[in-house]
Amino acid sequence: MSKFTDTSERGFQKHIVKQLVEQNKFRESVSNDFDKEFCINPKQLWEFIKETQPETFEMIQRKGERSFLVRLDEKLRKLGIIEVLRKGVKHFDKTVDLFYRQPSSNYNKKDLAKFNANNFSVTQELVYSSDNANRLDLTIFLNGLPIITCELKNPLSGQTVHNGIRQYQNDRDPKEKIFSFARCMVHFAADTELVFMSTHLNHKKTFFLPFNKGLNEGKPVSPFGAGNPVNPNGLKTHYLWEEILTKHSLANIIDKFAQVVEETDEETKKVKRMMIFPRYHQLTAVRQILTHAKSKGAGNKYLIQHSAGSGKSKSIAWLAHQLHGLFDTSGENHLFDSVIVITDRIVLDKQLSEDIKQFSPKRGIVEHITGDGGSKTNQLKEALANRKKVIVCTVQTFPFLLDEMSDLPAMQFGIIIDEAHSGQSGQTSSKMNAVLADKHDEEEKEEKTLEDKINDLIESRKMIKNGSYFAFTATPKNKTLETFGVKSDQTYLDENGEVKHKFYAFHVYSMKQAIEEEFIHDVLKNYTTYNSFYKLIKAVEDNPEFDTKQAQKKLRAYVEGHEFAIAEKAKIMLDHFHRDVKQLINGEAKTMVVTKSIESAIKYKQAFDTYLKEIKSPYKAVVAFSGSKTYKGVDYTEVGMNNFKTFKTDIPKNFKKSENRFLIVAEKYQTGFDEPLLHTMYVDKKLAGVQAVQTLSRLNRAKKPHKKDTFVLDFFNDAEEIQKAFDPYYTATILSEETNPNKLNDLVDLMAEFEVYSDYQIEDFFEKYINGEERTKLDPIIDRSAAFFKNDLSKDQQIDFKAKAKSFLRVYSYLGKILDFNNQEWEQLFWYLKYLVPKLYIEQTDDLAEGILESIDMDSYRPSKETTQNIDLAEDPGEVAPIPVEVTGGQSEPDLDTLENILSAFNQRFGDIEWSDKDKVRQILTKQLPDEMKANKEIMDAIQNSDKQNAKISSDKKLKELMEQYLFSQTEIYKKFTTDKDFERRYKEFIFDTLVDANKETGIRP
Repeated sequence: MSKFTDTSERGFQKHIVKQLVEQNKFRESVSNDFDKEFCINPKQLWEFIKETQPETFEMIQRKGERSFLVRLDEKLRKLGIIEVLRKGVKHFDKTVDLFYRQPSSNYNKKDLAKFNANNFSVTQELVYSSDNANRLDLTIFLNGLPIITCELKNPLSGQTVHNGIRQYQNDRDPKEKIFSFARCMVHFAADTELVFMSTHLNHKKTFFLPFNKGLNEGKPVSPFGAGNPVNPNGLKTHYLWEEILTKHSLANIIDKFAQVVEETDEETKKVKRMMIFPRYHQLTAVRQILTHAKSKGAGNKYLIQHSAGSGKSKSIAWLAHQLHGLFDTSGENHLFDSVIVITDRIVLDKQLSEDIKQFSPKRGIVEHITGDGGSKTNQLKEALANRKKVIVCTVQTFPFLLDEMSDLPAMQFGIIIDEAHSGQSGQTSSKMNAVLADKHDEEEKEEKTLEDKINDLIESRKMIKNGSYFAFTATPKNKTLETFGVKSDQTYLDENGEVKHKFYAFHVYSMKQAIEEEFIHDVLKNYTTYNSFYKLIKAVEDNPEFDTKQAQKKLRAYVEGHEFAIAEKAKIMLDHFHRDVKQLINGEAKTMVVTKSIESAIKYKQAFDTYLKEIKSPYKAVVAFSGSKTYKGVDYTEVGMNNFKTFKTDIPKNFKKSENRFLIVAEKYQTGFDEPLLHTMYVDKKLAGVQAVQTLSRLNRAKKPHKKDTFVLDFFNDAEEIQKAFDPYYTATILSEETNPNKLNDLVDLMAEFEVYSDYQIEDFFEKYINGEERTKLDPIIDRSAAFFKNDLSKDQQIDFKAKAKSFLRVYSYLGKILDFNNQEWEQLFWYLKYLVPKLYIEQTDDLAEGILESIDMDSYRPSKETTQNIDLAEDPGEVAPIPVEVTGGQSEPDLDTLENILSAFNQRFGDIEWSDKDKVRQILTKQLPDEMKANKEIMDAIQNSDKQNAKISSDKKLKELMEQYLFSQTEIYKKFTTDKDFERRYKEFIFDTLVDANKETGIRP
C-alpha cells in the first residue's frame, strides 16, 4: 500500500519537532519527565547544574534538592522566568546559574563553552496539570525550565490558529503554574498559515498579538499587509521554528529582548507589571540593523519606516541597549563608545528613557538629560566625558551642548533619531556633526589658511564618519529618504536621459500591516466631510473694486472664522459627541478639535464652554496653544483658559481625567501625542501632505477591547485631498530620485545675473567672518548688496531673487550633509546669503482686497453634512519627488472686480442651493409651519407658563408631529428634517425662537 503524506495536525507537530531536533540540536523529552508540583523537568535541571557547576551541585545535594526547588519556585513566582535565567538564584553561599548567555565575541572560548552547555529541549503532548489530562502540543524547556508553550492547529484538518487562541482563552487555566504570569516568556498559537502570541493568559481577556512576517505579494519592498508570504520551500510559518526557536535566537531573546516591565498609572499610582516579548518586525528590524552595522562598521545610515502602532519606543530601546554592547568583526572592540538617542517628542522623552532603562541590565548605563539650559549642558558634557553608554535627550536639549564641546575626545557614536524628518535639520545638525566628529586637534601648531577653514566648515556640515545614524519615522519626507535611506543599486533613465537612483527604507513595517494586524485603527474609515453654505451681503452703498483672488480668500477666512460660524460648528461637534461618541470606548471616548490658529482655538473654547453649559453637559473642553494671544483686548493663555486645579501646566495629564473630553488644539499636540481614548477628530483647518497623516494619526491608537473604530468630521478638506496625503505612506515610501546638484549650479548662475553681489564681496565678507572680525567690518559689505537690491531691481526682480536665494540656503544646507565633494564657492555663498537675505526688504504689495471685510455682513451661515465614506488607499509603494530646486518668483497681475460681482460669485459658490423649489420651501419653513405652531394653544400655553427647557421639549415634539404631514406632499423637506440632524436641530431652534418672539408681551419664566 502507498505511503501518503501526513497532512494531519499531529504530522505538523512532528515536522516541527523533527526540525528542532535535527537542525537546531534540541533534545526531545517526554511528558513523564515533568514535575507538576514545581513545573520543571528536574532531570534536565540537575544534569545542567552538575555539568556546569559541580561544586554548587554538591552543595544542593548536601542541603537537599527539595530545599532548592522550593526557593527556585518562589523566585520564579516573584521575579519571572527572564530575571531568574539572567541572574540565577542565590542559595545559601552560592549563586546557582540557570542559563549562560551567548558571549559577544566568539574569541571568548570559556564563555562560549558555557553557552554551548545550555540544554534546549522540546516536549510533545505535555500533561501539565494534576487536576486534568489537558495537554500542550509543544513545550520548550531551557535547562529544565519551561520557557515557551505552543498550541498547533492544521487548516487541512478544519482548525486554524484561531481555534488555538480560543483553546488558550477557554481551556487553559491561568492558575496552573505553567500559565501563571511570567512563568513562561511567551505562548504561541500557530498553524501552517499564521502565528499569534500572548505573554499573559487571563481567560477570555487573554490578548493575542500577531507574530507574522507580513505579506509581500511579490512587490519590491516588503512587508505590506498582514499575514505571511508563500514559502516556495515549505510552510508559510516555517520562520517560527527555523528562525525564532533556534538556540541562538532564543538565547538572544532571553538575554536582550524579553523583559518584565512596570508601568505606573499617573492618577491611581497603581503599578502594572507586563511581560514583554518582541513582535516579529521589532525582532527582525533590530537584528538586521545590528548584523549590518557589525559587518560594515561605523559611518552608515539606516532609515526605519515603522508605522504608528509598531511599538517604536521599544524598538528604539532594544536597539540602543544592544548597539552600546556591539563588537566589531574583530570581536575585540566595541563598535560604538556612546549611543545618543534624540527625540523631538518632548511628551515621549521620559517614556523613551524609561523604556531603555528597563531593558538595560546594569544601572548607570542610561543618562536622561533633564533640567534647564546650564544644567543640561553640564549633564551632557559629563555624560560624554564619562563615556555613558546611552544618552537620551530631546532635539531641543541637544544645542545646549554644542558650543562648549570642542575638546571632546575622538569617539565612535551611534545616533538614534526618533522622528527623523525634524530631528536632523538645519544648523543644529551641522553643529552637532562638528562636535561629534571632533575636529579639534591639540597637536596642531600651524595656523590654518582660509582654505583650511572653509574645508573645515564644509566637513562639519557633512554627516559624521565616526558614527552611524539610525533614523525612525512613520512618514519619511523626501529629505529623510535621501539623507538616511538605502540607495538602490538599480538605475533608470528619466525623461531627459539622465541616470537616476531610487531610495528605500532599510526596514519597513507599513501602516497597512499595522491596520490589518489591528495595532492601529484606519482613520480613513467613516471619514465625514461638511460643506459650509453661507450668504454675504453688501454693507455699504457704493460698489468699490477689489482684487478677486485676494477678496475670495479673505471672504472665506472671514466666514469660517466668524464667531457665529464657529458657534454653529461647535454645536454640531458637541451634539454629535453627545449623540454618537460619549458612550464609546466603554464610556470613556475623547475627541480632538483641530483649529487653524490660536485665535480660532480661543473662539472654539469659548463656544464649547457656552454650549456645554447651555445643554448642562458634565464634560469639559481643554485648549492647547503656545504662548499668549490678545483677542478683543484680552490676553489669553492656555493655563488661564483651562484653569486646572492640579498639574496646572500639564495638559496630557489633565486630559486623561474623565470629565475632560474635548482637546482643542492650535498646532500643539498634532504630532507625537498618543492618547488611546481619542476616538473622534473634528477638523477645521487645511491639512495636506505629512501634516495631514500625522494629525489624523492622533486617533489611530488601539484600546483593546472597547475601541472598535475612529471617526473624523472634517469642515475644511475634501476626501480626495486626504487620500492624496495618505497614499505615499500606506505601504512603503520611496524617493523617486536623488536631488541633482547641477540644479544648484543653475540656481547660482541665475542669481549671479541679478548682480546683487560680486565674487570679491563674497570672499571679502567670508574671510572677515571666519576670522572673527568685528561686525562693523561685515555689515557694510552686505549693506551694499542690500542697497543695490532695493534701488536697482524692480519689484518682480526683487521677489524672484529673494526666492532663489532662500531656495539656495534651504537646498545647500541639506545637500551639504550628503554630497561627496567639496565646493568652496557654494560654502562661501551660503554664509553671504545667510546674512544678506534678512536685510532684503520688499515693499508690501498693495492689499487690493483691503477694506472688503468692512464692506460686507454675514446674512446666513449653515454647515451641512456632505458625505461619509471610507477612503481607500493604493496598495503599491508610494513615491515622493526630490526637493525642488528651481524657484521662480514675481507678482501676478491683479484681477479687479466690483464688490457686487465678487459677492455674487462667492455666494453662488458657497450659498445654499440645495432646495429644488426654493420659494415654496421657504414659504413652508418660514411661514406655514410657524403659523401652525403658533395656532396650537397647548404649545403657546407651555411657552407662557413652563420653564424654558420643558417648553422647548413640547415645541420640538409638536413640530415633529406636524412634519409627518409632509411625508408625501413635501418629501424633500421631510427627508431633510429626519435625516440631517444638524438641520433638524437648527430648525427646531428657529421654530422655538419664533414662538418665544410671538409671546414677547407675557414672556417666559426663566
